[in-house]
Amino acid sequence: MSKRIRRIWLCADDYGMAPGVNDAIRQLIGQRRINATSVMTAAGHLDRDEADALVEANGDGNAAIGLHVTLTAPFKPLSPNFGPLRNGTFLPQVDLMRAAMTRRLDVEMLTVEIATQVEAFVETFGTLPAYLDGHQHVQILPQVRDAFLKVAAEAVPGAWVRQCGRPRGARPLHDPKGLIIDILNLGFRNKATRLGVVTNPAFAGVYSFSAKANFARTFPRFLKGLPDGSLIMCHPGFVDAELTSLDSLTTLREHEFAFFSSDAFPAVLADHGVSLIDPSGARGGAA
Repeated sequence: MSKRIRRIWLCADDYGMAPGVNDAIRQLIGQRRINATSVMTAAGHLDRDEADALVEANGDGNAAIGLHVTLTAPFKPLSPNFGPLRNGTFLPQVDLMRAAMTRRLDVEMLTVEIATQVEAFVETFGTLPAYLDGHQHVQILPQVRDAFLKVAAEAVPGAWVRQCGRPRGARPLHDPKGLIIDILNLGFRNKATRLGVVTNPAFAGVYSFSAKANFARTFPRFLKGLPDGSLIMCHPGFVDAELTSLDSLTTLREHEFAFFSSDAFPAVLADHGVSLIDPSGARGGAA
């Protein structure tokens, strides 16, 4: 009996962050090496030309295009009177997490900002996003998840959202970052279920973004225990001045691009009995 093929989402985050990131993502979509990308409407490199180039690269729709909800520095809110801010930008990730954990955020203000980012997506692409997720996993934070899921359920009906829980067989205790994400994700996933919002069944893609990281060796670990319909996030890109000024994740993006563009990548998928979901007609965890 032949082994059942598991179908997954391979989602490139951060489209709109920098020209080099946009270029790399478009190339991988054209090569059919990824099947989803998350767009940052709050970033500075999502003008009409960059959006049109993405749609053109996507051709017959071989990649789902979703919204990468952005609520952390160095990016700025799209809605007026948003707060708290620091030097005119969102709070850094650690400070946002601290405020969320102590419930010092304004859920209504978050709801307006997330809805405004959805509206900006619609204005740019002429359609609702296929799914919603969050830059730096902001969607799973207390209070943020309340606003995020409210907008998902009411403004983007039928879309799926990214939950960040790893499969049970892939939760090493020596990975504190992954464990924190798993714990925070429980409340997010439970609330999504109550609201009837579809999620991916499992998630992977977290690793140490250090200079010593070997992505080609790391990627096969993400496939361990992933059920059908799961999602792996990735961050391919080319380093340019804009990226360097905005984000600490730089050269590793080029390593990821090199792996996904190589002959080794499809061989790894085949060896593990995995293929990419065809986005046409697919719907998150129900795919």
